[in-house]
Amino acid sequence: MAALAYNLGKREINHYFSVRSAKVLALVAVLLLALCHLASRRYRGNDSCEYLLSSGRFLGEKVWQPHSCMMHKYKISEAKNCLVDKHIAFIGDSRIRQLFYSFVKIINPQFKEEGNKHENIPFEDKTASVKVDFLWHPEVNGSMKQCIKVWTEDSVAKPHVVVAGAATWSIKIHNGSNEALSQYKMNITSIAPLLEKLAKTSDVYWVLQDPVYEDLLSENRKMITNEKIDAYNEAAISILNSSIRNSKSNVKMFSVSKLIAQETIMESLDGLHLPESSRETSAMILMNVYCNRILKPVDGSCCQPRPPLTLLQKLAACFFTLSIIGYLIFYIIHHNAHRKNKPCTDLESGEEKKNIINPPVSPLGILLQSFCKLGLIMAYFYMCDRANLFMKENKFYTHSTFFIPIIYILVLGVFYNENTKETKVLNREQTDEWKGWMQLVILIYHISGASTGAFEKIFSLWPLSKCFELKGNVYEWWFRWRLDRYVVFHGMLFAFIYLALQKRQVLSEGKGEPLFSNKVSNFLLFISVVSFLTYSIWASSCKNKAECNELHPSVSVVQILAFILIRNIPGYARSVYSSFFAWFGKISLELFICQYHIWLAADTRGILVLIPGNPMLNIIVSTFIFVCVAHEISQITNDLAQIIIPKDNSSLLKRLACIAAFFCGLLILSSVQDKSRH
Repeated sequence: MAALAYNLGKREINHYFSVRSAKVLALVAVLLLALCHLASRRYRGNDSCEYLLSSGRFLGEKVWQPHSCMMHKYKISEAKNCLVDKHIAFIGDSRIRQLFYSFVKIINPQFKEEGNKHENIPFEDKTASVKVDFLWHPEVNGSMKQCIKVWTEDSVAKPHVVVAGAATWSIKIHNGSNEALSQYKMNITSIAPLLEKLAKTSDVYWVLQDPVYEDLLSENRKMITNEKIDAYNEAAISILNSSIRNSKSNVKMFSVSKLIAQETIMESLDGLHLPESSRETSAMILMNVYCNRILKPVDGSCCQPRPPLTLLQKLAACFFTLSIIGYLIFYIIHHNAHRKNKPCTDLESGEEKKNIINPPVSPLGILLQSFCKLGLIMAYFYMCDRANLFMKENKFYTHSTFFIPIIYILVLGVFYNENTKETKVLNREQTDEWKGWMQLVILIYHISGASTGAFEKIFSLWPLSKCFELKGNVYEWWFRWRLDRYVVFHGMLFAFIYLALQKRQVLSEGKGEPLFSNKVSNFLLFISVVSFLTYSIWASSCKNKAECNELHPSVSVVQILAFILIRNIPGYARSVYSSFFAWFGKISLELFICQYHIWLAADTRGILVLIPGNPMLNIIVSTFIFVCVAHEISQITNDLAQIIIPKDNSSLLKRLACIAAFFCGLLILSSVQDKSRH
């Protein structure tokens, strides 16, 4: 009864909701989301730097996620490379001094927080000619104004970046009086034109004051309240933003530190200064704001402009546009011809004359339709992967984000089971099932942030790198090859043994029959289970990754062979398969390729965000569209293969020669464009 109910329910679902209707729904979702994001960019602005400087949230305890973009964590070498021959100046009070220390430690982690607190602190890295100075000006007064005024003179060398901010000192020494706030407004009004003038040649950031934890403040700081800080911040924002009439101020507000402080100020030691982790986050944001547009890191989408269209992208756009136009013309002509051939009614007899046969589907029509669909899909790829239309966010790993989806797909895989058409070892349904669950595990591994880079690097030979703009290196290929260098030989040996046993009629591959005799089957099953568990325990408890990588090529065959035997020795296990996993297995290649462009971001380092503010709903919608696109690409490539690859050998060679010439032409064009860039 349960099986009957399941089959009836399945038919009912398929009657109302098919793969085709799912793809139509996905297309509608893409169009609506694209329009929403376009409207958002139009009315809220398209500058990700503003979002980086003003908004964000914590994904975990110490992982900061800016709104709509990804933040790169700069290494020492990257920071030095970006800041070579640069001069950065921090001017302000003790809070700015802390930010200065955190910024310098990105360049030199050994730099110690020494020196007098109320004096200027210089830093210079001679290897990269980087100069970073802290200038002690705890109040917005004549002293700070004179310092900034000197930089505005044409004959004086100006810092490339100026980070300024002050307020708490004024609140403290004037006991939080209203007169001090009025004086602060007057002083900041007097330096606003100077900051604006300096901002024309340098990057100028005004750091808004972070909130305090009033319960931890010492007695001589009790007058520094969050109410006073808000008043000073409002004064700074209104004056600096209105320093230029009818145009946008060039002085950028660094207000994101306020959001960071709201979450972490409770960890402060004195209630005034932020904990080190928060200061490091603010310093890294500054580094991203300045360096992302220079170094263009893959996983740092904040403050990066949309890359210009390459020659190959323009040619591809022209090709797919012509394909769409050609398909529309073909459809109109074919539709008109079909209308002329429609059955008509005989006026004398009143009977309908029917056509003898329906016209066959034209290969040209299938070809144009396939290219038309592929062009639309490539446009979506470009919107997700290259254009700044959709948002991108960093990944953050938790055990629940990895194991809950794994358990969920496992339950679905077990629930959707059917009988196999054949019961041979590693039959087609079983291998599709195997590819399916492995691909789903890899996808969850990537989307949950559990990956450590094993699937992220792409090795590419020079022609492929030139033609498709891939950044690869020989070391990555060498590392991957060494991990699986014996796989082909293991597979050949297994196939030889299997065929030999099959020829000698040792195997029993009937439905429900064990593969060997009962004693041999039970013995091999026991050995397989023990081997599988032993290898799993060894791999999970591996302490030295280098040693495990050395042993992996030789011993991985044990676990694979154990899994094959466990899956195929019992007759009942060999006779059923998971249709859920097998369905995904049939499009596993498309899923693996598409994930880099329309599901994840920055070569799996981030996540594509179609619906901001709701991570769960975003994953559901983006996954639905991603799977529909992968399935459609599978069908398109299958249709194209049927047309482009003929059965005749001579025709096949001619077409292969044409395809080779086509890619050689693309390679030459790409090389010419690359030379013109440099």
